[in-house]
Amino acid sequence: AGRLQTFHAVVANPMWNQSFPTESYENDPYERFGLGIPPASSADWGWLQHMLASLDDGGRMAVVLDTGAVSRGSGNQGSNRERDIRRAFVERDLIEAVILLPENLFYNTTAPGIILFLNKAKPKDHKGKLFLVNASQEFAKGDPKNYLTEEGIRRITEAFKGWKEQDKFSRIVSKDEIAKNDFNISPSRYIHTGEGE
Repeated sequence: AGRLQTFHAVVANPMWNQSFPTESYENDPYERFGLGIPPASSADWGWLQHMLASLDDGGRMAVVLDTGAVSRGSGNQGSNRERDIRRAFVERDLIEAVILLPENLFYNTTAPGIILFLNKAKPKDHKGKLFLVNASQEFAKGDPKNYLTEEGIRRITEAFKGWKEQDKFSRIVSKDEIAKNDFNISPSRYIHTGEGE
């Protein structure tokens, strides 16, 4: 059988909430979907598992997704496929950071996106923790779309690179706290900007 090619870095913006029949994940010859079969209505965690399988041992990735990918299913009674796959990613300590972006940045939607960072080789002092950034206010109004300001980009980058907590902006959250929130990893759940939530 062929093997998936692996990479040290993956950067992607897959289609958000793409529908795929669940059969497309079952009996996968590359064994990519061992952390769970995504719902047919949204391939987000299918893409993430495909990309994870395409990372080499020390690999890192950054993926732009719809905000729903980091919160859907949390707090629901009973099982939820997306929440259960998120839980597997959190418990395996694969997620390094989540950055919540402002709304109305992307051309095909007004919905805010997130950037999800995975790291197969987290540094020791980052293990068991996620770095969350609520950058929802770091934009300037444009016509027709909002855009991230240079200052906003610098603020996000410096906070993330330095793992620096800032009031109403960034927080280091333990896996235990994430578990208490039923594996919702949306930054807005943990960091309130003072604007209407």
